[in-house]
Amino acid sequence: MIRIGKIVATHGLQGALVMTHIVGQSDWLKKDDVLFLELNKGSYIPYFVTVVKPANSEEYIINVEDIESMEVARKLVGKMVYVKEDILSTHATDSPLLWIGFNLVDKQKGSLGPIEDVLQTGSQWLAKLTYEGKEVLVPLIDQLILDVNIRNKYVRVDLPEGLLEVYL
Repeated sequence: MIRIGKIVATHGLQGALVMTHIVGQSDWLKKDDVLFLELNKGSYIPYFVTVVKPANSEEYIINVEDIESMEVARKLVGKMVYVKEDILSTHATDSPLLWIGFNLVDKQKGSLGPIEDVLQTGSQWLAKLTYEGKEVLVPLIDQLILDVNIRNKYVRVDLPEGLLEVYL
């Protein structure tokens, strides 16, 4: 599953939710899609979307099954939202969100390990991985990326000298 956003607020009295997302388009989410909310660490609960209204390119106003009051909806505010890869695959084919689980391979050092998560800071994406027992953040920018192989699930990069050593 891919983390795509967060429930940030309720909307109205009927249990609607405001969800921010980092997909970059406002037409990928459809009625009857399934969103998974992380209610507790590692516990992903499915919610079926019943109403979808794009608020802007970064937010949706949604209704989900079984959430019909503001009081119940309020309990979901602050929860991270995940989707299965297939929902995004037709909308975000070049998105780093799809690279979670891919192996990050450096031109000099070889395999660095699997990408555990991707984070967006402003307009830049960062890959989070564990390298030699330490958490490392690697910028996913065009100047460093040599190749993205979707079929074999790896991202080949040419990291600047000393970048990994900063974390070790």
